[in-house]
Amino acid sequence: MSTQVIEILSAEEIRRTLTRIASQIVEKSGDLSNLVLLGVRTRGVPLAEELASHIHALEQIKVPVGALDITFYRDDLHQMGMRTPGKTELPFDLTGKNVTIVDDVIYKGRTVRAALNAVNDYGRPKVIRLAVLVDRGHRELPIHPDFTGKKLPTAAEEKVKVYVRDVDDRDAVELIKVVDRNPE
Repeated sequence: MSTQVIEILSAEEIRRTLTRIASQIVEKSGDLSNLVLLGVRTRGVPLAEELASHIHALEQIKVPVGALDITFYRDDLHQMGMRTPGKTELPFDLTGKNVTIVDDVIYKGRTVRAALNAVNDYGRPKVIRLAVLVDRGHRELPIHPDFTGKKLPTAAEEKVKVYVRDVDDRDAVELIKVVDRNPE
C-alpha cells in the first residue's frame, strides 16, 4: 500500500475561495457591527483571520476574531489519547453576537458539535453560523456548514489535509488517497 497526494486547492484558489466565503458572510450577516469570527484551533484561526481581512477589504469594517480550543469539549477525547490543549482567546462577550465559527475541514461533524458546546460557555449568541474551507461529507451528526469553500466527496479511508501559511509555511489543500499497488 502507498499513498497518492492530489492537490485540490492551490494557494491562489484558497485566496479566491476565502474571498467568496467572505462575500457570502457579509451578504448573510446584515449588520456587520455585530459579527464575530471564531476560528477553531488550529487551522481555523488563521482562516478566520484571513476571512476578517477579506471582509475588511470589502466593507472597511474590522471584524473581531477569536480562537476557540475545543479539546475538552470533544466526545472522542478518550480515543484520541493525550493532547495538549490550545488556548481559547475571546476578547469579547458572545452574547447577542452573530457568530461565524470557522474551521478548515468538516467531516463527521463532531468538531463542530464540540465548538457549539464551547461557544455556550462564553455567552448566548444571537445566531451561530459555520464556515468551512472543505466539506468532505460523511456526517454522523445533523450539522452542515452555512458557507462552504469546496465540497469534496471522499472515501472514508481518504484524508484531506489543509495547509495554511501561518502554521505550515504554505497554503494548499490536498487529498491523500491510499493506493493498493497489488490488486488481486
